[in-house]
Amino acid sequence: MASRDDDENSDATATLARAGSGRVRLKLLVLSGAEAGRSHALERGEYVVGKAPTCDIVLSDKTISRQHLKLEVREAHVLAIDLESRNGSFCEGLRFNQLELRPGIVITLGTTELKLVPEDTRERSLPLSSRDHFGALVGSSRKMREVFTLLERMAPGGSDVLIQGETGTGKELCAEALHQESKRGKGPFVIVDLAGIAPSLIESELFGHVKGAFTGAQSDRAGAFERAHGGTVFLDEVGELPLELQPRLLRVLERRQVKRVGANDYRTVDMRVVAATHVDLEGAVKAGKFRRDLFHRLAVLRVTLPPLRERPEDIPLLIDTVLERMGRPPSALSDQTRALLAHYPWPGNVRELRNVAEQVVNLGEEALPELPELPGEPRPGSGGSAELELPFKEAKERLIEGFERDYLKSLIERCEGNISRASREAGIDRVYLRKLLRKHGLDGGGE
Repeated sequence: MASRDDDENSDATATLARAGSGRVRLKLLVLSGAEAGRSHALERGEYVVGKAPTCDIVLSDKTISRQHLKLEVREAHVLAIDLESRNGSFCEGLRFNQLELRPGIVITLGTTELKLVPEDTRERSLPLSSRDHFGALVGSSRKMREVFTLLERMAPGGSDVLIQGETGTGKELCAEALHQESKRGKGPFVIVDLAGIAPSLIESELFGHVKGAFTGAQSDRAGAFERAHGGTVFLDEVGELPLELQPRLLRVLERRQVKRVGANDYRTVDMRVVAATHVDLEGAVKAGKFRRDLFHRLAVLRVTLPPLRERPEDIPLLIDTVLERMGRPPSALSDQTRALLAHYPWPGNVRELRNVAEQVVNLGEEALPELPELPGEPRPGSGGSAELELPFKEAKERLIEGFERDYLKSLIERCEGNISRASREAGIDRVYLRKLLRKHGLDGGGE
């Protein structure tokens, strides 16, 4: 059976084929920047994108080169070629020199984002939030700003919310932020970690019990839903809820009524339920492990937190946030260590990044743990699989050298070859800067 990704890839290929044959044309949609909302129809041929008035597609973005990118619209695909721009062209946080585009892909030039879509497709992308944080969630990438837009809309209402995302993406922080920015923000925020409670105790924890209901029930006890009256209940890892208890949770969601274990009467509760899971609940429904009606009731409003590998451009901001919360200056981590942290895919997501950053700050940069390459997940910006076979120290030195070379090249281009100006901007002694430039074969600029 074909997967959803296979279907999407087939759709994209078919769209490009139709575009090449003339039946369906493509357009380039401007998502952000001064020209946000504008679109440019693309027929077969070549288009130059930049800020020069002579370009085919003109963007008034100061961070874009005069002739920044060339688009070659061919019969079977669209090829994007960077024209040796000063600040580069990026896709999903990775810089590219040449890239084959498919419908739906978003590329970034300077501070402007562009999306390739079929001309007859109505763009339904969310507007981007102006915030770079929502509660304790942090990010300035497009994906996180779209998430913040959703959360800003969800927070004021009273509907239940389902938060999905991999372990370590910040689901609990998201739930707490929703609570704090809601009308219930001054009420209690009750956390129930369903994965961390013994199955035999979950029912009592959620619904409460009366004295004598079971061995050890020496007094009446209110459950989480009662304790959260006027506030919010956060059901962490709701996918772990035993199948036999799911009808009881459904009643709470639909009628806002709970019955303590051993009691005869229902009690009315006034609270909001925010649930979270890293499990594919739709898959669990198909497997008969989760009730379909409960899933649809939980997912009245739904938001998915992206993994960190899909928003690597947020890593510098996240590192600075960790340091700020530790009361440390940005200089607490060197540029070399930051380069290493920025080029790792972080399978444990933000939680893992935070833990490593705190470890290095507290124990010294020599305590930086080895960050192995993950199978099937090439490190962004890495020099290829050959580096993965090197000893850690040598691989680390190569990565640092690559960072130095890219940084210096960008610095010298930005300063138009003026060494004195580059020295001031980088905070590097001019003699040392010249030494680095000679090391990487970039010397030759003026004063």
